[in-house]
Amino acid sequence: MSSPAARPDGPLLVVGLGNPGPDYEGTRHNVGFVVADVLAGRLGARFSPHKRSGADVAEGRLAGRRAVLAKPRGYMNLSGGPVAGAARFFSVDPLDVIVVHDDLDLEFGVVRLKRGGGEGGHNGLRSISKSLGTKDYLRVRFGIGRPPGRQDPADYVLKRWSAAERKELDVSVELAADAVEALASEGLEPAQNRIH
Repeated sequence: MSSPAARPDGPLLVVGLGNPGPDYEGTRHNVGFVVADVLAGRLGARFSPHKRSGADVAEGRLAGRRAVLAKPRGYMNLSGGPVAGAARFFSVDPLDVIVVHDDLDLEFGVVRLKRGGGEGGHNGLRSISKSLGTKDYLRVRFGIGRPPGRQDPADYVLKRWSAAERKELDVSVELAADAVEALASEGLEPAQNRIH
């Protein structure tokens, strides 16, 4: 599917996934929040609580389109309610939802784009698919790599970045933000060709 969106002139909803609160700041699972913050900075927008959806939202224009950035305020595995609530409130078609999330199946710092598909054991994505009633939203997958040795993936994603990763993190986060902008302006296939 190469069209930029369900409605090329309709609004976009860009969701950064993470867990709320200071205990989770700087963890691998929260990279979606970091990318959302970078995008808000680019738009000159600030996040504020949105009671109707249960997310913090910021609004602006992305590649000439109205865009709503959202960071669900509940825990990752309950992201679906706030995402679906924001999509309804802002009249965003599920095909125009872009979710930025961590991905264990990609090497650290690798960014990949896709529409639909499985959730790969990611509880945030599973919740969103259920609440939206479709898996056919866009995903910006941010590689965090596999845990070393026998470390439990559930523990690994909640750990903070290593010192080596922190040195590279800013560049990869900017690439993920570029990927969101490319999806907004060009659509999936051209964005994939550029980012991959």
